[in-house]
Amino acid sequence: MITEDAQEFAAALPAVGGLLALDLGTKTIGIATSDPNRRISSPVKTLKRTKFQANTLELQGLIDERKTAGLVLGLPINMDGSSGPRAQSSRTFGRNLTNALGLPVLLWDERLSTAAMERELISLDTSRRRRAEMIDAMAANFILQGVLDRLANCR
Repeated sequence: MITEDAQEFAAALPAVGGLLALDLGTKTIGIATSDPNRRISSPVKTLKRTKFQANTLELQGLIDERKTAGLVLGLPINMDGSSGPRAQSSRTFGRNLTNALGLPVLLWDERLSTAAMERELISLDTSRRRRAEMIDAMAANFILQGVLDRLANCR
């Protein structure tokens, strides 16, 4: 199941089990995870984007290790609310993920997530090199915390 509706996603999840969020870029995939009660998100790591099957195997390892119940995929909607080629690519990636991994996938509007995390890292006086290493996982974390806050309101 793949959806853009948080309530539909929440209904497809078991009572307990963490979520894994992905910030899909052209070269990397930022990853964040939540606790099993879905209250707090934490950045995990950034994967180098390679072939879909290789990335899926890496994700499956994280899913098994963290007993993940569902996936959240950042959806890069344009500022005017329209969908462009990157949004369509993310939707396709999400469909393929749900088929390959058998988990529900929520597509979540990620507008300004990377920019917000970039500003946060700059305010913490993080070096340019360190920001480049952390930004994708931090953006995934920002996306996931937004979803967790929304899901808390669905309960």
